[in-house]
Amino acid sequence: MSQPLMTARTKGARHEDLIASALRTLEAEAGGINTLSAAIHDGLGSAFVGAVELISAAQGRLIVTGMGKSGHVGRKVAATFASTGTPAFFVHPSEASHGDLGMITPDDVIMALSWSGETAELKDLIDYSRRFRIGLIAITAAPESTLAQAADVVLVLPNAREACPHNLAPTTSTLMQAALGDALAIALLESRGFTAFDFRKLHPGGRLGAMLKFVSNVMHPGAAVPLVCLGTAMSDAVAEMSAKGFGCVGITDAGGYLTGIITDGDLRRHVRSDLLEARVEDVMTRSPKTVRPDQLASEALEIINSSQITALIVADAGKPVGIVHFHDLLRAGVA
Repeated sequence: MSQPLMTARTKGARHEDLIASALRTLEAEAGGINTLSAAIHDGLGSAFVGAVELISAAQGRLIVTGMGKSGHVGRKVAATFASTGTPAFFVHPSEASHGDLGMITPDDVIMALSWSGETAELKDLIDYSRRFRIGLIAITAAPESTLAQAADVVLVLPNAREACPHNLAPTTSTLMQAALGDALAIALLESRGFTAFDFRKLHPGGRLGAMLKFVSNVMHPGAAVPLVCLGTAMSDAVAEMSAKGFGCVGITDAGGYLTGIITDGDLRRHVRSDLLEARVEDVMTRSPKTVRPDQLASEALEIINSSQITALIVADAGKPVGIVHFHDLLRAGVA
């Protein structure tokens, strides 16, 4: 009887140890980010500005490089820059020494990641950048290193303990590298006025691409919109609502402007024996929520969710031009 009890206790203790380990890792890495933030407030800030200005002024691309874990981070950093409006790609330092230096032009800027600043594989890239006067940004923890001494701009990462209990496996340090890369990319994005519409051009696929579609790309246009005029009998409005199948009908005035809407919910709230003989203005909700055709589909989804409705009439300058249903957003991958 005691054996299963001991096993359960042992398992519970092991679970607690694993959770404690996870918390120690997260706390150590959070400490590294806090230290990096403090460094930006201090001397690192001026170098950060210098790096942003050097990249922004470049006529070519940003070339990101690094070995080992720094190289893995560098690939992600290059991808983030490229997706936020700064042309960038990763060049492996070993491959650079075997012909890939030809990918780099004098119009480019190189960003090299190396915690020690003494990565042997970076030597040829450093020499190449100096020979052809290509801008060089160093991200390193060693300001006196070979890389830092050669660079035009040095972003010195503050010392922080790795999450690894032996203070060996790159964990906190790689997170700090990635965070600094993100900070540079976002600073450039903001300084260039890069908008969600610009972002859409670079992200046509997947969930992001769907979220950045315009309402005009997913709406049902023109004759598909259920509409009746002010003064219409409710019997005709219900017939229009049923025929179009969106669970609502828009009400327009003599000038074609949208003045109200009747939904399934309105019908339930106004149930009475003479409902079908009533006029639409007696039942409709005035000044209904609408969306413009040039708004993002994600904005339409937000309105639908926050208003707890299933469809939105699309209006241009106050006149209905389409309708978008929650199911349309689902099919498009937005919801």
